[in-house]
Amino acid sequence: MIEYHFDCPHCWEQQLKLIDSSINNQIFIEDCEVCCNPLEFSIVIENNELHSFSIQSIEQ
Repeated sequence: MIEYHFDCPHCWEQQLKLIDSSINNQIFIEDCEVCCNPLEFSIVIENNELHSFSIQSIEQ
């Protein structure tokens, strides 16, 4: 697992995301643990290292 800290684009609270490094390309939606607004994660893993991490707010 890879640990990555990010700021929620809704509430700006810093959070920790645990990323499964065995999956190379990941796109998924989860709610912010603080403000409960939806976030879309896009993650790319190369050679068991985090290559790209982006997060986008989803308007409700």
